[in-house]
Amino acid sequence: MARGWESKSVESQQEESFRESEQRDFQQLSPEERERRVRRASLELSRARTLDQLEHATGAAHRAMLKRTLLALERDIAELG
Repeated sequence: MARGWESKSVESQQEESFRESEQRDFQQLSPEERERRVRRASLELSRARTLDQLEHATGAAHRAMLKRTLLALERDIAELG
């Protein structure tokens, strides 16, 4: 049991180190690059939410609207590179 606890502690420390490293890297970026990354993350989150809604949508008009939204989000993501 102690071994499992140590393993989880090490894993937690590794995750924290990784997060701190990412945060440092993010802070070293130019303001434009930070904004681009935040925008891309937001678009990807919207895309995931739209895909989820599309999976559960039953109405034809609603599905069509979600598909158009998905295409627009994918286009915007592609433009950001």
